[in-house]
Amino acid sequence: MSAGRSVAHERAAPAAPVDAAAPGVGAAALAEADLLLDRADVLATHSASPTGIERVYLSPEHARVHEVVGAWMRDAGLRTWQDPAGNLCGRLEGERDGLPALLLGSHLDTVPGAGRYDGILGVLAAVAVAARVAPGTLPFALELVAFGDEEGTRFGTTLLGSRALAGTWDPAWGALTDRDGVTLADAARAFGLDPARIAGAARAPGSLVGYLEAHIEQGPLLEEAGRALGLVTSIAAARRFELTLTGEARHCATPWHRRRDALTGAAEAVLTVERVARARGCPATVGRIVARPGAVNVIPGVATFSLDLRAPSDAERDATWDVLRAELERVAADRGLVLDVTPTHEAPAVHCAPHLQDALRAGIAAAIGDPNAPELFSVAGHDAMAVAAVTDVAMLFVRCAGGISHHADESVIREDVAATIDALHAAVLALAERAA
Repeated sequence: MSAGRSVAHERAAPAAPVDAAAPGVGAAALAEADLLLDRADVLATHSASPTGIERVYLSPEHARVHEVVGAWMRDAGLRTWQDPAGNLCGRLEGERDGLPALLLGSHLDTVPGAGRYDGILGVLAAVAVAARVAPGTLPFALELVAFGDEEGTRFGTTLLGSRALAGTWDPAWGALTDRDGVTLADAARAFGLDPARIAGAARAPGSLVGYLEAHIEQGPLLEEAGRALGLVTSIAAARRFELTLTGEARHCATPWHRRRDALTGAAEAVLTVERVARARGCPATVGRIVARPGAVNVIPGVATFSLDLRAPSDAERDATWDVLRAELERVAADRGLVLDVTPTHEAPAVHCAPHLQDALRAGIAAAIGDPNAPELFSVAGHDAMAVAAVTDVAMLFVRCAGGISHHADESVIREDVAATIDALHAAVLALAERAA
């Protein structure tokens, strides 16, 4: 174990041991897995926080990991560049120069207090696969992308890097601000980008033959089933909102019947979200709440909170939101408050392409001898859902201990990492055979 290596991936106990001697998961693949895990440890040191991993879009840490991962891409034989949106890209030519590309990748940004595999494992697995491929041998080019923003941590709007690549960049996002009041446009300039050229990161539809992404599951289903890898069938439809309840800030001596307390209204609103969404089977999360003016002896006059709403389909998502909004309006009216709703994000449900799923299914079978890989619906959002606007997509899920993600205890198993590299490589070869 190298100095500074996190032991998270070593202490994880799979529900059922993975057979290291399974087809494709031999000594060479395990050595590649060890290298990937070491590299994940290296990237974990590039953080804005001294107490955990935090790496946001267009930050100094973002720039430093580009230098590191760019060097690894070049070691794998790729030509590298940074696109106008700040995504790190690499390319290996196919049988002739200029062919459309099969795109592999994920993201390098993190949430605050992150683990070291969400996004990062997919980027590093793609690098490992590229290192196995000789130039000029595939009937398409092989490209890698390390997206600069998937989480939306800094500017509040997710999938900025992948939406730029997919051609759905909105120039209005340049006016978004971070917690320090820095606009995205100013952050882009400081990073060495031209905000007016970010939309130039868009790929032409005919330039890509598909996108494959490996990602930790961020859920417990694979571990509970004792399975290392699974196929993603679809990615949830999502909407995000910023909700503000406005009442009246007054001294705490104000009698109960005269109070218009925005924070107690928000508390009821949060429980209403839980009640309604749970009854309808839709994941809904209030992850942030701020009350103002924030003095201990002042009744809050304003409370602002986030809402993240997801569902298997756009129709289910929107129907649940309609019910929620009516209920939140009722809460506000009952308490003498005013409700303001600001949409901050909307993404349709994305279905993975059957032919790419078939390639990943064949890859899993070749890697670990599992011909019937579990099929999973992804509640979590991923870069693939943005890339689907420009090309077909599919995803491979990797077991993670306890389903824990967005947390320092995020953990994977060495044998599963080896199987991921093998399965992704075998999927590339399956697509190459089909194209030929």
